[in-house]
Amino acid sequence: MRLVLSEEQKAHLGCLPRAGGAAVSELGRLAVDLLRRGAAPRACEAAARQLSISTDTVQRGVEGLTYLLTESSKLMISEIDFQDSINVLGFSEELNKLLLQLYLDNRKEIRSVLGELAPKLPSYHSLEWRLDVQLASRSLRQQIKPAVTIKLHLNRNEDQTAQVLQTDPSTLLHLIQELDQALGEMKTNHCRRIVRNMK
Repeated sequence: MRLVLSEEQKAHLGCLPRAGGAAVSELGRLAVDLLRRGAAPRACEAAARQLSISTDTVQRGVEGLTYLLTESSKLMISEIDFQDSINVLGFSEELNKLLLQLYLDNRKEIRSVLGELAPKLPSYHSLEWRLDVQLASRSLRQQIKPAVTIKLHLNRNEDQTAQVLQTDPSTLLHLIQELDQALGEMKTNHCRRIVRNMK
């Protein structure tokens, strides 16, 4: 799977050949630091002074490398696909090898950082349900009004929460059918490929 770069990203990465090999290594280090710790304008200014290039070039290079490394790591693209993705940029063979090495050295760490940044969603713990049927009232002697009450227990981090939901049986059946359809979709080759690339 090749990574598709937009024109803006190509422009950001376009400053790398002018910066030189040593500068690209430093910009790669800054890109990984940006993912770990967040934006660091002072580090970009210090790198610009050290490498004798403009601060704007450093920032653009770091942004371009950050995108390239995060998207490549997220998709876990192979070495060959990574090389195909950056060959579009028209860089020298030496610069391509440097970028590939930067990707290979940092992809596990970048994936772990991205995993930590992912939102922690609640997970299922248990479910209680009850069926209530109103058979009559003072105004109507014969009526059947069913209602399903569901108490859903969820784990969020270390806390346990409960959500109470109430619905009629026809809506519940529709919900069950939609969930069955979604589970069926998860068994298709397309969805399996997407899930495999997300891990």
